[in-house]
Amino acid sequence: MTSADLLPATVLKRKAVVYVRQSTQTQVQINLESQRRQYDLVDEARRHGFSDVEVIDDDLGRSASGTMARPGFDRLVAWICAGEVGAVLCFDASRLARNGRDWHHLLELCGLVGARVIDLDGVYDPCRPNDRLLLGMKGSISEFELGVLRARMYDAARSKARRGELRISVPVGYVWDREMGLGFDPDLRLREAIRLIFARFRELGSARQVLLSLTAEQLHFPRPSDGKRMIAFDWTPIRYRNVISVLKNPFYAGAYIYGKTEHRTAIVDGRAQKTYGHGRPFEEWEVVLKDHHEGYIDWAEFERNQKQLAANSFSRIGEAKSGRGGQALLVGLLTCARCGRRLKVAYYGRSGLAYRCDSPNIMLGSPRCLTFGSSRIEAAVTRELLRAVEPFAIEAAREAERLRMEKVNDRRRILELDLQQARYDASLAERRYAACDPDNRLIAAQLEKSWETALRRVEACQARLEPKTPEVPRSTDTADFTGLATDLETAWSSPNVSMRARQQLLRALVVDIIADVDEAARDVILTIHWRGGQHSQLRVRKPKSGEHGCRTPDEALAVIRSMAARWSDEHIAATLNRMGTRTGQGKTWTAHRVGSLRRVHGIHAYLSAEKDGEWLTMRDAATALGVSSYTIRRLIKAGVLPAVQVVPDAPHQIRSSDLHSEAVSTAIARKGRPCREDSANTLPMFPDT
Repeated sequence: MTSADLLPATVLKRKAVVYVRQSTQTQVQINLESQRRQYDLVDEARRHGFSDVEVIDDDLGRSASGTMARPGFDRLVAWICAGEVGAVLCFDASRLARNGRDWHHLLELCGLVGARVIDLDGVYDPCRPNDRLLLGMKGSISEFELGVLRARMYDAARSKARRGELRISVPVGYVWDREMGLGFDPDLRLREAIRLIFARFRELGSARQVLLSLTAEQLHFPRPSDGKRMIAFDWTPIRYRNVISVLKNPFYAGAYIYGKTEHRTAIVDGRAQKTYGHGRPFEEWEVVLKDHHEGYIDWAEFERNQKQLAANSFSRIGEAKSGRGGQALLVGLLTCARCGRRLKVAYYGRSGLAYRCDSPNIMLGSPRCLTFGSSRIEAAVTRELLRAVEPFAIEAAREAERLRMEKVNDRRRILELDLQQARYDASLAERRYAACDPDNRLIAAQLEKSWETALRRVEACQARLEPKTPEVPRSTDTADFTGLATDLETAWSSPNVSMRARQQLLRALVVDIIADVDEAARDVILTIHWRGGQHSQLRVRKPKSGEHGCRTPDEALAVIRSMAARWSDEHIAATLNRMGTRTGQGKTWTAHRVGSLRRVHGIHAYLSAEKDGEWLTMRDAATALGVSSYTIRRLIKAGVLPAVQVVPDAPHQIRSSDLHSEAVSTAIARKGRPCREDSANTLPMFPDT
């Protein structure tokens, strides 16, 4: 069937459809001759006698393997089902389908409506067994050919990857050179940004803290602006995914990795659909070539980073959490000696917290293994930690100062690179504006606006760089470090030191702490596992129920007892403050607090401490004389009864011997008119007449 007269008139009355397809976008852009030959099938359709010819090229750049939707092919099938198609023209069978499902479904429909299939080899009628057999063989060969091509391509890629020669896509910070091969990106600013992420993670131990630190310093990270070519970059504010992608990528450790992801196939709406980018476990990676190229870090540090990131993940069993701040110093480090589970933190009141093992109670309904407060335990561990680091305090302080200076210098270097790039962009914008025709205002206005934006960015970079001048080490640093070695506890308790910093210092020296409670001795037993294999044990007394840590020191009580009989509460409070003694809650002393403590401990006040002694209060004097307190106050005011006061408005103190004086006895025995003093200057209201 090669001549036009063999096609029935009923078929020629319908329209001929020319189906044009190429598998990838690269073929669409490069293989132009294949497109041209497929479009020439329009003339072939007219040569066979068709007057109505339609071209379907909606599927250019789409694979026919059955895993991708093809709207053009679906439209062709719809036309065939409607009986509008007399012939389907294609370059070869592989253009119509690369899978048996679509191919045989198309042949079945063409056979039902009497449509023909035409290619460069001839005209085929699917209703005839011989033609149908030949078309079926062509479809099977096309499907088999695709499998063979794909297998050869993958085998060649794997073979080249095992030698580390396959040019796979590389992360930001690396480039493939045509002659030199794989190497660092020549952009110094880009390399410093990546090295800074590794340095901050080495210091902080948390990806999120690295993000917060770099965000606080307003640092940016490159984002490719040209797709997969990764030649041009836009510098945008750093994100968490930038930090985590750098830390988890083994390529930065000098390792060549191939086959660390896989594709998965699922049936969606009756059609196979493939998804890519699913990660594999490290043991299933196809190619791992260590020391393949120069890395930003070594492989050992990469493995440490992965362990740290895994330990930081929430609720990971058996891992000690990184120091994240909060109120508990030992969170994530304490392990129950009875069941082996991590102790949890329980908060109560405003600032109270305790460590307890309640997993058996929650999961099994069993009693809690142990519970104890945090204050004494943390204080004991802190003393043990400071005792361990005291011999190395000076060296540690100098190393900390060196690291601080390195951090400042790194920060300044990044800012200098930002300023250098901003100045280049400003000069480039200036040259573009100068090269533009001034009369072309549509372009000149936009170039002028870009130039102004670049100049503002230069000013912003200069403003960020000026306050960041590194400090010059002083000659007195050694003396300061020596003082630090003898006063570590003050440095540890400084309000400028955050709980997160204390937790990180503790985790730098301690691997784990096993906790148990000796109920008979009322002791908490702590077994500290230090890094390096050393162990030490502490026993801390566990307070009884109702016993708290806000207890007044014995030294303060002794001072109050000795001074109460001779000094007022104000004088006692001033003395205790000068001595540096604090209350049980760590507060300074006031007269009210001294008085409250005296009443609790039964310590009597100034001059009236001994009730049967030489001095009496107004109430005691009234009781001894059998009169009211008002009478005693009136006698004191009239000067009949001597009394003393420590300060104005303080209680009167009366000597017991003065109660038996003749003046007091006469005043008390006098009846009638009130006892008052006669004044020579006082005129009577009613003179005697």
